[in-house]
Amino acid sequence: MNIIRLKDGRERSLLRRHPWVFDGAIASGGGDSGETVRIESHAGQFLGWAAFSPSSKIRARVWSFNEAQRIDASFFIARIAQAISARSLFDIKSDGLRLIHGESDGLPGLVVDRYGDTLVAQFSSCGTEKWKSVIVDALLAQTGLTRLYERSDASVRTLEGLPEATGWLAGSGDTGITITEHDWKLSLDVAEGHKTGFYLDQRDSRQKFAAYARRLGFKDVLNCYCYTGGFTVAALAGGAQHVTSIDSSGPAIERARANVALNGFDAGRTTMLDADVNAMLRQYLKEGRTFDAIVLDPPKFAPTVTHAERAARAYKDINRLALSILAPGGVLFTYSCSGGISADLFHKIVASAGTDAGVDAFICERMGGAPDHPMTVAFPEGEYLKGLVLVRKP
Repeated sequence: MNIIRLKDGRERSLLRRHPWVFDGAIASGGGDSGETVRIESHAGQFLGWAAFSPSSKIRARVWSFNEAQRIDASFFIARIAQAISARSLFDIKSDGLRLIHGESDGLPGLVVDRYGDTLVAQFSSCGTEKWKSVIVDALLAQTGLTRLYERSDASVRTLEGLPEATGWLAGSGDTGITITEHDWKLSLDVAEGHKTGFYLDQRDSRQKFAAYARRLGFKDVLNCYCYTGGFTVAALAGGAQHVTSIDSSGPAIERARANVALNGFDAGRTTMLDADVNAMLRQYLKEGRTFDAIVLDPPKFAPTVTHAERAARAYKDINRLALSILAPGGVLFTYSCSGGISADLFHKIVASAGTDAGVDAFICERMGGAPDHPMTVAFPEGEYLKGLVLVRKP
């Protein structure tokens, strides 16, 4: 068993059960890709069993802080069972849900989503890559499903020194799937698009947006970075009279249009634009056009804290424009999915955007990821998605 010895004083995060060991904290030791290594303090105290990543800045990811724990097939079977069982704690109104959420479920680098009868998995670390076959067998056995598609094509694989990998690991067939969410249906393709094919983390926000539409009677809604139209369908389900949806991806716009039709809504109640959101917001401001509800759900501008300053400017600009074209009394649902932007910083960015726009607004609610995307006390980085619901003061 290879031993990783930390520099003096660098064990504090592990004693708090944070699962990451950065390269700069290591005094000596190493291992092969994905190999289980013993992490010790500078004084030789046991700290954890971890998977080694030779080329990543996160040089080791802890599997267990229990010295007596063996990292073998039974370990992964038990951890997967615990994660799946935990989902019964949450009231999820959908047959699309996240079963395993990486570090929060004690399985760093592993994400597994279930869409109806199909599992989709991302193996984004050397450790999960090494144990892939064991993990796949355990997932199929414990869910009773026969189809599992791999979407290990996230950029973090490159940082781990791993090639992209996609395709069926079990079963086969059509990758197009329709799930039920709340009172509507949404189609997706697990082989295409972002993440594992869909944004399950916004499930509760979509329901909330539908509720606001129902209560306030939205007439003209703007859905920015609409992707496949989840918020568009939610707005229409809530009774919104018209929704303009913008995304720079033509295939996403076509999927959004299909999802509107799938739910039986009149296409005349929507405008679908394959366009740049920033440019369209500026155009609407120039034209003096306003909306009584806007959704800003942009892609990740800051994957790490090193990108935060540049990302902050981008978030501020789109929020300034959105607040400028939001009608008095109108509602803005605004989000950041960037791990490098904290909830406090995001609040400050939006506040600064309001100041520049000459607009004040009530903060009605703070939003986060759906409960099947949990964060834990020991791993605050799990809170990657944060949002604000604002109502512009008259």
